[in-house]
Amino acid sequence: MADRPSSSSRRGAPASGSRRRSAFTPPRAVRLRDDQGRPRSGNAAQSTRSGADDTPAGDPPAQYAQDGERLQKVLARAGFGSRRACEALISSGRVTVDGKTVHTQGLRIDPARQVVHVDGRRLQLDEGKTTVVLHKPRKVVSAMSDPEGRRDLSEFADQYSQRLYHVGRLDYETEGLLLLTNDGELAHRLTHPSFEIEKTYVCRFHAPGGPPRSLVRSLRDGVELEDGPARADKARVLAQDGREAVVEVTLHEGRNRIVRRMFASQGFELTRLVRTRIGPVLLGDLAPGQMRELTDRELGTLMAEVGL
Repeated sequence: MADRPSSSSRRGAPASGSRRRSAFTPPRAVRLRDDQGRPRSGNAAQSTRSGADDTPAGDPPAQYAQDGERLQKVLARAGFGSRRACEALISSGRVTVDGKTVHTQGLRIDPARQVVHVDGRRLQLDEGKTTVVLHKPRKVVSAMSDPEGRRDLSEFADQYSQRLYHVGRLDYETEGLLLLTNDGELAHRLTHPSFEIEKTYVCRFHAPGGPPRSLVRSLRDGVELEDGPARADKARVLAQDGREAVVEVTLHEGRNRIVRRMFASQGFELTRLVRTRIGPVLLGDLAPGQMRELTDRELGTLMAEVGL
């Protein structure tokens, strides 16, 4: 298996080093959930942000690791600024360890075993865990091997020394955002229907004279499919020129080819379908076949949305 590529080659960034965000949709606010995938109430969410159980200053949590690493050093390594700035985060009650707010400076923890949140966002402190964004090209199978000999995801996953797996699927003709990870719990929660992670798609189709006004309304109100009704959470027309139209659709269901089937139920066959967002993670300007690692903020927000 090939060595892990350099940061620039992994991320697939343009030569200028800049990476634009998607023009389609901004990240959503964090939706905190419990271990069963149920949305937490406002009070519970606030409690999680400030710590499920405040620990008075000078009283370390039960999971205190005497031979561990100082908390402010862990935060600094995770990108939260200098150690002095991280000490200020701790003093202001914005940091929790294993669900308890920490005020004590110099607390030692075990990063590989303990769970740390800052402002409600989980920090991934296990350096062995990797989650990346792939812009899956068209005519690539969402599998690590294909008995028919078609292109599959192994050519992308093999660029990393860790063994990565795909989270969910995109059909053979659909392109766009696909997550690859070796974090089994994150993958399980992202694909479990109870967490209802939103996904956004950009849909192109032939529409002589423009799409009918009823199309977007029908997608929002719900359409009947052979395996039950389906409804878009959001739908809007992005562009039309009298010959083709582009519609953006957001939904949280993950049934097989659901977006294509929703349009087909209204008499439209999609000529191009691109997934541009999963939860807070945006495809941005990644070209087909390019990859990048999730930023700490993306990963933390994504984990918070599925209750990690």
